[in-house]
Amino acid sequence: MGSEMEPLLLAWSYFRRRKFQLCADLCTQMLEKSPCDQEPTSDMPVPQAAWILKARALTEMVYVDELDIDQEGIAEMILDENAIAQVPRPGTSLKLPGTNQTGGPSQAVRPVSQSGRPITGFIRSSTQGGRPGTMEQAIKTPRTAYTARPVTSSTGRFIRMGTASMLTSPDGPFINLSRLNLTKYSQQPKLAKALFEYIFHHENDVKTALDLAALSTEHSQYKDWWWKVQIGKCYFRLRMYREAEEQFKSALKQQEMVDTFHYLAKVYIWLDQPMTALNVFKQGLDKFPGEVTLLCGIARIYEEMDFYSKAAEHYEKVLKQDNTHVEAIAYIGSHHFYSDQPEIALRFYRRLLQMGIYNCQLFNNLGLCCFFAQQYDMTLTSFERALSLAENEEESAEVWYNLGHIAVGIGDTNLAHQCLGLALVNNNYHAHAYNNLAVLEMRKGHVEQASALLQTASSLAPCLYEPHFNFATLSDKIGDLQRSYVAAQKSKEAFPNHVDTQHLIKQLRQHFAML
Repeated sequence: MGSEMEPLLLAWSYFRRRKFQLCADLCTQMLEKSPCDQEPTSDMPVPQAAWILKARALTEMVYVDELDIDQEGIAEMILDENAIAQVPRPGTSLKLPGTNQTGGPSQAVRPVSQSGRPITGFIRSSTQGGRPGTMEQAIKTPRTAYTARPVTSSTGRFIRMGTASMLTSPDGPFINLSRLNLTKYSQQPKLAKALFEYIFHHENDVKTALDLAALSTEHSQYKDWWWKVQIGKCYFRLRMYREAEEQFKSALKQQEMVDTFHYLAKVYIWLDQPMTALNVFKQGLDKFPGEVTLLCGIARIYEEMDFYSKAAEHYEKVLKQDNTHVEAIAYIGSHHFYSDQPEIALRFYRRLLQMGIYNCQLFNNLGLCCFFAQQYDMTLTSFERALSLAENEEESAEVWYNLGHIAVGIGDTNLAHQCLGLALVNNNYHAHAYNNLAVLEMRKGHVEQASALLQTASSLAPCLYEPHFNFATLSDKIGDLQRSYVAAQKSKEAFPNHVDTQHLIKQLRQHFAML
């Protein structure tokens, strides 16, 4: 019979196997047996190791990659003092979606979210939040709109994360930050790095983390690039972008790392300087040729600037390096679908299915591709599978909405009406469904119902041009030219390049000139 495993070795084994709660509990037991009162000292190696291991385990339990967090609230979008130009040149800003396309499907055939952002086929954080241009538009955007909800503050997420993490320590916090002697810890690099990550990620005390990082940088005589990156992260979290930019640049001079290029580019994205961010990514590619994350960063910027073809080119480069990259496959599939190539899109979505991805969104897209590729035998089967896999009412609403499109495509308006009604039953804030129901009511000659539905759709999603255009068309038919002109102007504001809107405005002006 073998003896029991050493507790510290067992705790390390738990950590390596990502059983962080068991690791933290075992470290707590070891620290309770030691006389050091959970404060590590250099002459007591075992308590020090247990202390560091527990700090790392608690950090990993709540760790979120900073590179993938991009939540903008109303405060960040409207009260931003870092804007370089109030009226930027076309193609140089991320705040003017839909106005700077160079190839690829237009907004007329490519649906957009309620915030005005094109639906790309792969949802990331930050693509759910809108970028309203004015405070009035931000306030008008309903809090109940799923795809354009203006988050009240980006710090709210981090605060919730910090308070939730306290549940792991029912007896109080593991480390009392107010009693820490930061100068002492800054002189012990191994302890300091574990302590910094605990303070930054677990406790969400950015100011204390920044003080520790500053003292540690000073102790290392400003030669440790890692600490400069951490100071930059603290400045970024505090929305001090220019200070963060200086730290990341200084870190890159000492040691070129992929993550640092990402952090620096992220600073420029928040400063609304996408062209500078692209240059940073390209500099990173010069040092790390073929790096997938850098190529993906370039593709995301092009995508957000509505340069769909360029984004697709870079996602193809991503697939040459990593042919299992889900985001790249999904984007290229959606790009081919909206470029009127459903057969090619079907191949990409089948590839995702072969890779083991099995969710509602994938079968929804497969159903649409099968229908437009005229493979009707698989269309309804895919949508049935999508409905069975829907995890919430919002996903079910999207499937029913697309089934409404299929019903219109086969000429069954009654089925289309029922499907769109079911979409609204599942999600009463689905602006596109209200708009399409209004079109069906217009075809039946029900003017009042269509008008009410279009007003609801435009109030739910002010950035959509379709409700405004349909309302303008409806008003024009019933002879209310003034209301038609006002609605057409709103449609033009939402989508300046819409040809039908331009024709309607031209006709209305001719009518007014004849009066």
